[in-house]
This record gives sequence, structure tokens and C-alpha cells, in this order.
Amino acid sequence: MGTPIVRLHSKDLFSTAGTIVKQAVSHPTAGFKQLFEFGKDMSQVILGTSEFLPKRNDRRFSDPTWFENPIYRRYMQAYFAWHKHLNDWVDDAEFDNDDSRRAKFIISLFAEAVAPSNTLVNPAVIKRFFETGGMSLEKGLLHLLDDIRHNGGMPAQVDKSAFSVGKNIATSEGNVVFRCDILELIQYKPTTEKVFKIPLFIIPPQINKFYAFDLSPEKSFIQFCTSIGLQVFIVSWRNPTPEHRNWGLDQYILGLSEAVHVIHDIAEVDNINILGACSGGLTSVLLSSYLQSLDKPIINSITQLVSIIDTQVNSDIALFVTEKTLETAKQTSAAKGVLEGRDMARAFAWMRPTDLIWNYWVNNYLLGKEPPAFDILYWNNDTTRLPAKLHAEFIDIYKENSLMHPNTLKIAGQPVDAKALKQDVFAVAGLTDHITLWDACYRSTLLLGGQCEFILSNSGHIQSILNPPGNPKAHFFTNKAHVEDPSEWYQGATRNNGSWWEHWQKWIIAHSGEEKEAPVSLGNEQHPPLEPAPGLYVHD
Repeated sequence: MGTPIVRLHSKDLFSTAGTIVKQAVSHPTAGFKQLFEFGKDMSQVILGTSEFLPKRNDRRFSDPTWFENPIYRRYMQAYFAWHKHLNDWVDDAEFDNDDSRRAKFIISLFAEAVAPSNTLVNPAVIKRFFETGGMSLEKGLLHLLDDIRHNGGMPAQVDKSAFSVGKNIATSEGNVVFRCDILELIQYKPTTEKVFKIPLFIIPPQINKFYAFDLSPEKSFIQFCTSIGLQVFIVSWRNPTPEHRNWGLDQYILGLSEAVHVIHDIAEVDNINILGACSGGLTSVLLSSYLQSLDKPIINSITQLVSIIDTQVNSDIALFVTEKTLETAKQTSAAKGVLEGRDMARAFAWMRPTDLIWNYWVNNYLLGKEPPAFDILYWNNDTTRLPAKLHAEFIDIYKENSLMHPNTLKIAGQPVDAKALKQDVFAVAGLTDHITLWDACYRSTLLLGGQCEFILSNSGHIQSILNPPGNPKAHFFTNKAHVEDPSEWYQGATRNNGSWWEHWQKWIIAHSGEEKEAPVSLGNEQHPPLEPAPGLYVHD
């Protein structure tokens, strides 16, 4: 779990806008100063001597016309000068630290919305208009109307018709070997003659479908795991409906506990390795603590991917979260019975609007192109729901930072204590992750009692998980010291080229016991195969 599972409400944004206006009125000197400085910069823009330029990776202004045409160049530079002086004004206007960050967030949302690239004068839009004889704008209007009707008014990010779960994604061979109301347990077929004795149990987040771990073969984490001799099991959560509103942590952890015992029975082992991602990482810690509270420390090691259990998160969206916001979020999901996945996706999109909203605004509406056929985006848009009770409990964990206080949180009546977990931990975070900030992921590892190896990938949230070998741009940071301060850890870290998957491979094999002959069939007599992977629940 990263930022709290709540939405940004317009009244919170308007409240910050009101604070900005009040500050402008009460500190006119700062406004006049920046207006004067803006005038000086604009004179240089007009004279053609301005040095304002977009960052090298700013794709909004990739068309050469922005630089070669003197009018377009001045338009672009005026925009950057205006944006800079808005932020400079916030620095001069004596906001307190949180109000300053809120103000800059609001200004950023507004500035990114009115960027020159988002308008019909975008040179790429004009070129496309003449190339298509005007059909681009007609198609764009049709896309807009379709998104208003079917996508909540948000630009579609992906061509969903290009993918089919079980046919061209989520195709690794396996079987459902256990099913209960809340989950399916999938066992994957080994692809090596020998396998390691201790199996790997993957727990995906409840707010997404499991097949992020099994997209195309070259991106499939599951296929990577089976290729190195691991026995792999994964949870496929059921997509809850309002009738499941009372499913909470107890139900989810007890369902996982059943699955753990099935894995023990099938693999004939006393313990397993566990891997949790995002909110599945929080869940894996709760499961491990629950089993340990029953004197069943049957978790051998824990891998945490982009996961936060210390919920003191210093993100932009967290700045807008208040007691009232949290209670409103709980009341809303309680009334509906579920929290809709599309609402969560929308909240996360507005944390990176240039990449996740305005990029598709230009592509779909102004250029009249189809959204891309990209498997990661298809998965990201195949949203799931959270039952109201689980949503409320996640909010309470966020609000109270429950795992910071041993034995205060109970699962099925058993108090849990993350610090009492002595299993070795391998944790991965993303340097540019906007959902689970890397320093919060790092601080979360300090709550666990075992030896920890922390890896910082150079990617964002999902890209940090899907990091297969072979990407020449991939790199990650390591540091054997597990110090208290994340910034101190980073300053002493070493850069490593390549994928963290191969680094984890050595670690997980060292925690997977001896090799044995791979099983010739999946399941066993007590738990026979029920359904070929990817199972039934993924299609809900």
C-alpha cells in the first residue's frame, strides 16, 4: 500500500486554490517581484535571446517546429518562463512547507493542463490534420465521445481489443489447484528437470489482477522463475462485488493461510518463500506475522516489491489527506459496498498527468490516433474493486500506521508484530515510483526484524517489477549497509547495470533449499487440478 486509497476531491483542490489567492492578496510584494522578473524574461523571449528550454526527456515538445520556428519557439519559452515564475512566487510568498507543496502541486496540475502541446496549435496536430484531410479531428471527436460514455471522461490509455487474457497474455502453463470464495491458487508447470525444494508463493496486490507477473513471455516474471528452477504458486484474487462488502483483512489472511497449507501439502515442505507486491507486500507481512503468532513460522524468506508498511508517506497526494477525507472515503465505499478500481486508477493518473492523461489527450483527440496496444497498459486498465471493509481497514492502517505499534493490529484475534519476523528480506523499490515512494519503501524494511537486502531500481512503479534481463537502460542501486536514513543509504549506494531479477536470482536460490526432481504433474490427490491457468477469477 502506498498513498492512501482515497480520491483527490475538488473541494480539497479549491481549498488550496483559495489559500493561494489569500496569500497573493496578503503578500503583494512577492507577486510584483515575480511579475517584474517575468517581464524581464519575456523581453528576452521576444528578442530571441531566452535560454528557456524543455528538459531533454520532455516528449511534449519533440517536434522540431517548436525549436526551428521562431513563433513556436517563443510560445514554448513563454510557457516555461510563466511556469517558473509561478513556482518562484510560491517560494517568495511565505507559505508554510505543506501549503507550499500543495500550492506547487495545484500550479503543476494547471500548468500541465494548459501546456501549448495540449492545444490545436501543436505543430504535430496541424501536420496530422493536413495529412489526413481533416479526418484526424473527426476521429478525435469520436474518441472523445466514446471516452465520455465508456471511460468516465478519461482518455483511453490502451487499445483493449489487442489483448485477451489466457490467449496472448497470462499464457504460462499451470493449473488452479485450490479455490475458495476469496482466491484461486495457481501452480505453474516446472520448465526445468530439477527444481528447488522450497517453493515460491506470490501474493499480488488486491487492487490489481495477478497477471502483471505473467504478461508476454519476455516480460513474464513467472516464466523467469520457472526457468531458474523455482516451484511457483500465485494467488488470483476474486474481483469482489457489493455482496462481498464485509470481506476484510481477516478473510483475506485466512484465505491465504489455507493456500499456504495447500502449497505445503503439494510441495511436501515445511516452509515456503513468499513474495508480495504493493498492497500484497503489506498482506504478506500480515500473513507471516499471523502464522508466527500461531507458532507456525512457516515463511522461510520474504521478498517485498514496491511495498510500504510504514505508512508515513511524504507524497503530493498525501498532502491533501485529512481525517475528513479518510472518513469520507470510507463512507463512500461503505455506501457502494466496494471501492471501484477505476476511481483508484484515476487518482493515480492525476499524480502524473502529463504522462498518464495529457499524453493520451493529444494522441487520441488532437491527433485522432488509436491508443497504443501495450500489454502493461492493458493490465493497468483491467481494474478490480476492493470490498468496503478491506478498504476501510487499509485506511485505518494508513491513518494509525498500525505496524509501527507491535501487537495493536489483530488478524482473526491474533496480534501481529512485524518486528518479530526474523526471516531474511529482499526489498525492491523504484527510483521514479510515484505511488509507493522509494524512501517510504526503504523505511518500511526497517520495521522487519530479519536481515534485509534493499534494491533501488531506476524505474517507476510497475516497471520496477517488470524488469527482465536484456534492457540496456536498466540499472539498480545496492548498498550492504542498512542504515536508518534512506538518503544516507542512497549516497553510499553502488550503481549496477542490468536487471535486479538476476541479482534476486542468486538470493532466492540461496533461500530455496536443495534441488530435487521436478514433479511430473501439478497438484496432488487431495488438491487435483481444477482449471487451467489463468483460472476463472481473473475473468470476473
